[in-house]
Amino acid sequence: MEYMLLIYSDPSQFDAASPTQQAEGLAAYGAYTEALQKAGVLRGANRLRSTQAATTVRLTSGKTEVLNGPYAETREQLGGYFLIDASDLDAALAWAARCPGASHGIVEVRPVWPVGTD
Repeated sequence: MEYMLLIYSDPSQFDAASPTQQAEGLAAYGAYTEALQKAGVLRGANRLRSTQAATTVRLTSGKTEVLNGPYAETREQLGGYFLIDASDLDAALAWAARCPGASHGIVEVRPVWPVGTD
């Protein structure tokens, strides 16, 4: 079954880190990605640009509203994701616990609900 590991963190923490700490953090994500690939469970992954680059679209009374920035003002923001294929929720949770994002934010684990299924 596919699971989305959604990584939420406070981007100001990364920005405040030293260049050495930033490099170590990126290396940890590289090692994690490699472990997912070697286990054959990785289906996709990407980082997301900051919320300053976001655009929000909403339809209100039939009219499209386009807003700059994120919908919600929060410190923790969605910063990236991993799409994995795990045997069950326990396996997905084990992978989430190994994600570097779990040590500096949260990792939400959500089963993928394929389009066209009930």
